[in-house]
Formats: sequence, structure tokens, C-alpha cells
Amino acid sequence: MPLDPAMQNAMLAAVPGLRGFALALSRRADRADDLVQETLLRAIDKIESFTPGTNMAAWLTTILRNHFCNESRKERREVSDREGHFTAALTSQPAQESRLRFAEFHAALAALAPDQRKALLLVGAAGLSYDQAAAICRCPAGTIKSRANRGRARLAELLCIDGAADLGPDNATQAALCGGNLHWMA
Repeated sequence: MPLDPAMQNAMLAAVPGLRGFALALSRRADRADDLVQETLLRAIDKIESFTPGTNMAAWLTTILRNHFCNESRKERREVSDREGHFTAALTSQPAQESRLRFAEFHAALAALAPDQRKALLLVGAAGLSYDQAAAICRCPAGTIKSRANRGRARLAELLCIDGAADLGPDNATQAALCGGNLHWMA
């Protein structure tokens, strides 16, 4: 069955949110792209099961999450690199401050309780509403709000964020912006 132009546009509009969610789940850009592509292929293949008038982004996010979970189960049965020899050979140390901050963020995100992390990823990374996230998680919207709020507070604690000032440019960037004279920022 050919894809309706309205459905096609709705699917394309959901791609950035899907990619963000996939990146947060997989933590690898190439894997995230594969997840999004597979999600779109599966959605097109099963488009007749989509109910027109409902939320396309939520439907696609559910497909992506289910596919990711299925792939994760398969990977658990594969041989792992227990000593980390292969992994260590493939990774490189971050060369820039932003990479270090990103790595810190991923570590903090991984330290969250799974329900809090899922709520934050659905609401924050995928851009879904609390109601849409609640439908995906099969729980009340209030539960998603609570989980997301607790997750945000825990992330701030883990990342030592005390206020909005901590979210601005780092010291090196501030120094570069003002030529080493930080007195104007006080």
C-alpha cells in the first residue's frame, strides 16, 4: 500500500526525536541511525496497523524501543569482551572538554534508576509529552512527571549543577570570550 503524504510527513517530522531517543539508548551515533532506519522500515511495512488521528511520533517511538529491547536481548546471548581488550583498543580518550562533559553526562544518565532514565529520555530526548510517554510506559502521566522530576534532580546532583550559572560556558570558554578578563562577569 503506498504511503499517504500526510503520514509520510508525520514520519519525517518524527525522525529528529527518534534519533535523539535512539542515541540516548544506544550511545553510538551509527547504532542510533540504524535503529531509526529499521524503525522506519518496520513502520512502513506495518503502516496498516497505525490508527490515523493518533500520535505518529509515539507509535514510532514504541517501535524503536521494542526493536532496541529485542536487539539487546539478542546481544546478551553473544560472546562478550569480558576483559575489555577489544573495547579498549577501539576507544580513544576524549580530546576536548565537551567530550568529557558528554561522557560525564552519559555516566550520570546511566546511574539513574531505569524508570527515571526512561521517563527523561522519552520526555527530554524524544520530545514527547507526559501523556505520550505515559502511554508508551503504560502508566499514569503523573507517574511520568514524578519520575522525570526525580531524574532531573538526581542528574543535577550527579553533575554538581547547583543553578543556571553552572550551565553556561566553562572557564576556558569564558576566558577566551573576555580575553582573560573575567571581571565583567562578576
